[in-house]
Amino acid sequence: MDGRFKLDNQLCFRLYTASRLITQAYHPLLSQYGLTYPQYLVLLVLWEKDSQPVNDIAKRLMLETNTVTPLLKRMEAEGILTRTQGKKDARQMIVKLTKKGRELQDKLTEVPETVGSSVMCQSVTPETVPGLFRMLDDIIEQLKHNNNESNS
Repeated sequence: MDGRFKLDNQLCFRLYTASRLITQAYHPLLSQYGLTYPQYLVLLVLWEKDSQPVNDIAKRLMLETNTVTPLLKRMEAEGILTRTQGKKDARQMIVKLTKKGRELQDKLTEVPETVGSSVMCQSVTPETVPGLFRMLDDIIEQLKHNNNESNS
């Protein structure tokens, strides 16, 4: 059998599996607050900088606005954030945390450390994490570049 077609030789499978398992690690920590992992990512973006246009949030999450908008609508219905029309451009929606959304930051303080410690192993240590981030960032940038070229 051609080694190119062995599952164990596929980088994509390892990345997919790691992503899926990390998302599963977040589930019990977030579900007690009624949150999903994608909602947590939106909160991280807004905790960094509140009151942002939908387009900026989508760009930061590397998602399309039509993927982010239903997520934001659900979070608004749950009282976590508000969406209002922009003052300069009525077509632009500005997303802002509510008191409940800001308070979630204090409630979720253990999440990054808990999930981070769950991935620590022989090859992933506090010392190797910055290098791992650089490698993953390089992969992401290369894939974005390749996808932009193929969409041109």
